[in-house]
Amino acid sequence: MKILVLGAGRMGHGAVFDLVRNSPNVSAVTIADADLAKAKTVAGSFTEKPVAAVPFEAANEAAAIELMRGHDAVISCVNYWYNVPLSQAAIAAGSNFCDLGGNNTIVDQQLGLDAEARDAGISIIPDCGLAPGMVSILAMHGAAQFDEVEEIHIRVGGLPQKPEPPLDYQLVFSVEGLINEYIEPARVIRGGKIVEVESMTEIEEIAFDGFPPLEAFQTSGGTSTLPETFRDRLRELDYKTIRYTGHCAKFKAMIDLGLCSSEEVATSDGSFVPRRAFGKLLELNLPADGPDYVLVRVDVVGDGGKRFRMDIVDRQDEANGVSAMMRTTAFPASIIAQMMAEGDVLTRGATPQEKAVDPTKFLAELRRRGISVEESAHSS
Repeated sequence: MKILVLGAGRMGHGAVFDLVRNSPNVSAVTIADADLAKAKTVAGSFTEKPVAAVPFEAANEAAAIELMRGHDAVISCVNYWYNVPLSQAAIAAGSNFCDLGGNNTIVDQQLGLDAEARDAGISIIPDCGLAPGMVSILAMHGAAQFDEVEEIHIRVGGLPQKPEPPLDYQLVFSVEGLINEYIEPARVIRGGKIVEVESMTEIEEIAFDGFPPLEAFQTSGGTSTLPETFRDRLRELDYKTIRYTGHCAKFKAMIDLGLCSSEEVATSDGSFVPRRAFGKLLELNLPADGPDYVLVRVDVVGDGGKRFRMDIVDRQDEANGVSAMMRTTAFPASIIAQMMAEGDVLTRGATPQEKAVDPTKFLAELRRRGISVEESAHSS
């Protein structure tokens, strides 16, 4: 099969790595980016299979259609606001499409293309990274352990192995995505109803063996379509981001000061948009691409209080220069793209991944890539 990857950043590189090194059924890969030199750098990192580098402007839907034709699946690693027109391009081209998502409104619009995608005989599966992403499939796997499921609690974090003040955090994906997670409301299920709660709230302690004190707090996007999927089935569903203790209070202070606002601010010598300036300062001053961890915990409660837990502790692949965040974000998207291309999905159309992807097959592919999912069950 032939797969197209849009975007030659960290996650695009991670997707190409998986397609070339971990995917025997993939015969050729195309990597596309507005910065052709960047795409060529990624392509030049691999010799095991043909990897073509091509220029591509994500806003050009006509060019997207032409580029997608001839590819069995497309993985979008570009900014989320392009994903609706790119999904429409995939329908026109007859290519399966998945993306890393991260915005509930955009995902809802993509799912509105279901009938058109079915008519084209393709799959469109949004939100296929880490969280939103594979945690939805883990949630379905956990729910399947019970006759009656009552609660699902998801906790996820990307952490530097060597945290540095003041935030004890490093950039491992788009700064735009990070800010969105921190300022947009989180969709959860409380008392059996879908509600929104403010991000950067409800801090709790969380522990993983061998790690210093950690905290988890509400952020947006991680539940993706799970609230709708589990509507009327669950009493509680939530998602929180894991960070080193103290991170939330520090970052929230900057949000409260208006540094993440998109409203233009007038000054004596002009004007500026705080979010744009703040995002640039984060890029300039936060460390990036150092050795990292990804921590995942999914707790499921059902059958009158029985509990089932799934934990992932993933580390950077230092030998190949592939971060834990790349492994746990880009690899799942690559797995799903290949499942779509092979017709190994539960349904066609524009569908949430928890309804389209067989958890058993997906988990087997994760483990084949060395992403270990530790499972445990116990009574309350």
